Amino acid sequence: MTLNSLDWSRGLTEMTLAFHILFATVGVGIPIFISVAEWIGIRKNDSHYSLMARRWTRGFVITVAVGVVTGTCIGLQLSLLWPNFMRFAGNVISLPLFLETFAFFFEAIFLGIYLYTWNRFSNPYLHWLLTLPIIIGSSASAVFITMVNSFMNTPQGFTLENGMLTHLDPLAAMFSPATPSKVAHVLSSAYLTSAFVLAMIAAFSMLRGRISDYNRKSIRLNMKLGLILAAATIWIGDLSAIFLAEEQPEKLAAAEWHFETSNRASLIIGGRLHPDTNEVTGAIKIPNMLSLLATHDPNGTVIGLNDFPQDEWPPLYVHYLFDAMVGIGFYLLAVPVLFLVLSRMKSRNAYNRWVLGAILAGGPFSLLAIELGWFYAEVGRLPWILRGYMRVSDAATTSSNVGFTFWLFAALYLLLGIVCLLVLSKLFRNKPAELELEERRIIL
Repeated sequence: MTLNSLDWSRGLTEMTLAFHILFATVGVGIPIFISVAEWIGIRKNDSHYSLMARRWTRGFVITVAVGVVTGTCIGLQLSLLWPNFMRFAGNVISLPLFLETFAFFFEAIFLGIYLYTWNRFSNPYLHWLLTLPIIIGSSASAVFITMVNSFMNTPQGFTLENGMLTHLDPLAAMFSPATPSKVAHVLSSAYLTSAFVLAMIAAFSMLRGRISDYNRKSIRLNMKLGLILAAATIWIGDLSAIFLAEEQPEKLAAAEWHFETSNRASLIIGGRLHPDTNEVTGAIKIPNMLSLLATHDPNGTVIGLNDFPQDEWPPLYVHYLFDAMVGIGFYLLAVPVLFLVLSRMKSRNAYNRWVLGAILAGGPFSLLAIELGWFYAEVGRLPWILRGYMRVSDAATTSSNVGFTFWLFAALYLLLGIVCLLVLSKLFRNKPAELELEERRIIL
């Protein structure tokens, strides 16, 4: 099969986003945990938590560096691969794109100060205060870029006249109807993923025989915060379902294979869809549950796909992306619940191999959920790049060189991934936390 410039453009954008989102997610979430760990270390005079902050910061800097490169690639590809979209809507979304860059610089400045001022203050809380602008900058970057995505889903802040956007209102565009639920979901899921990635590292060390107080405390801290964040993410996901039912009903209907507008709609989990009749077989159906999720009323009406032209339907495989994402979300809630329940039981070992294995699996599962969520967000908007105004097919470049560019960027991401893993491994593999802690005690 011969691929055209549209196919290559979509493939390159998907690959870039899929690679970048991993680093962007931990880049948003980890500063929160660095700050919490350092604060606990100071408050309790506990060197283990202070060391967590130091070690997590080292790893965080590496992921930020890779995230900068891939984020720059996304900005470049917006202009090169989707020039018609940028000509059409670029002026409307330029403000959040600028603010995202400003937020990154704000974060980077204070991150540099934070790195080079350890033990430079007589009052250690002054050093801890430097984590706050880092958190603000990293989270603000996510907020502003998510505003751009929200605008693409529910565009506003302009008037369409003779095929051109006029009477521009950038603030209205930034605060589109999709913004509150999308921003909340992006932030909570980034924080949750970071909790499990950090817990995964400690669980992996313990499974390899490095049983230490440092690893136990790391797991306990991340599971406590992970429980709160998992519950918050699921609750925000519920709010997102209500938003979709009101503003993007075709996206929710595609995710649930809901074709006929009806009340008391059933939630469909798994199953197989017959391509000719749209009949669903082999699925788990929970009566009234889709209506309850979409309207908070088990008798509520949910709009079906048949109310929309078929050429405006999102690809129906998004059903599996949505199911897998939600399933992982509940797994990430169950693991910290199990760990904390066992921690309360004196007769049980919360750090047994089964629980550590579940925590270890939570790391890649949480990253997978991030990927699934973003693919659902983007694929679920198809065929639109700007919903209701411009289709993806009308936005892409017609250049014949996109295929070559795809393989060039693929090689770059492969190189970046390998280098990142090697550097992170070099930083920590031969220097366990307890050994580093002992060395610091000798120096001090």
